[in-house]
Amino acid sequence: CRDSPLSCFSFNLSPTSMILGQQSPAARAVHADSSHIDISGFTTQPVESSAGKVAFDKLVKQYAPEMSRVNDQLSHRVYSQVKVIPETALHLIGAGGKRLRPLLTIVCANMCGYTDENSHIVLGASVELLHNATLLHDDVVDDGTVRRGKPAARTIWGNQSTVLVGDFMLGRSFQMVVEVGNLRCLAIVSKAASVIAEGEVLQLSDSAKDPRLSAEKEYYELIEAKTASLFAAACEVGGVIAGAESDIVEALRQYGLFLGMAFQLVDDLLDYCGDLKTIGKNVGGDFREGKLTLPVILAFKQGTPDEKAFWIRTLYNGDQMEGDFEHALTLLNKYGSLLATGAKVIEYCSKAASVLELLPESSEREALISIAKFFVSRTY
Repeated sequence: CRDSPLSCFSFNLSPTSMILGQQSPAARAVHADSSHIDISGFTTQPVESSAGKVAFDKLVKQYAPEMSRVNDQLSHRVYSQVKVIPETALHLIGAGGKRLRPLLTIVCANMCGYTDENSHIVLGASVELLHNATLLHDDVVDDGTVRRGKPAARTIWGNQSTVLVGDFMLGRSFQMVVEVGNLRCLAIVSKAASVIAEGEVLQLSDSAKDPRLSAEKEYYELIEAKTASLFAAACEVGGVIAGAESDIVEALRQYGLFLGMAFQLVDDLLDYCGDLKTIGKNVGGDFREGKLTLPVILAFKQGTPDEKAFWIRTLYNGDQMEGDFEHALTLLNKYGSLLATGAKVIEYCSKAASVLELLPESSEREALISIAKFFVSRTY
């Protein structure tokens, strides 16, 4: 699955085809029994995964003018006479990134009939600025060395400056929402920031680090807080600023939440089967940092006593040696943990598409569906 962690699945995402749709034999096997699958021998069948990428690329091109204005906002808003602030911020912002969250804000606003010229751009940029602030903080907490294919800011400017620049970006993000003049949007974005921080603190606790204590339920709560909450907020503010009815706004929030869950699950897969050049960060980073992600949780639950001892030694105790990462991959493959995680990605993307049934047919609704398809096939 090197080309795409989920290229082994065929799928059909539409508002009426919830959950797994058209499946390859491998996908059906995963859904039926994800406990005993060896991924070494199946044939990849990327039926709509490539179509999802094509549709997403078309969407990015369609919204290029709006996204260019988002980028202008990001560059402008991190200006400061304290030179280290824009240097640090632009080091990260200028390194790229998918800009998915502001794209979602803009598409959702347009779908709901938004007619103003600027507020949705400012809101999208504010969400992206908040996201980038959390990345700066993440790299400090995790001792990260690579971000978006470049040296992490902390390795250049140090931990103290990096944390404070992240704080500056958070403050600017809230300033931007205030400028829009919609208290509901401010409440949504500020709540998301609080929930993200709660998730980061939770990840440092024993319950999130000890495989003997962690379970799937806790893991899903963690990624909802750390990742999905901001996707949900990005979609929700798009509907709010457009004045959409409450049921439409709630559908957009749920869409973003499910999409964010899928996004993090793919990240967890890429950490074991991606590559540095493509994903822009070190493969195996979660393993080296002792992070419990869904593939590991599933393998631990099914493992022998010796295999469980391996996970405790390497992840919880942090006692790692040469060859441990390769052995971890062997165990994940032995128990089909990567395939089972892939099945959850498809499930969440299908749920995201299904909540769009409430919305009338439009090019924007199709755009949101294409984003869900892209999430299934993304390799970065």
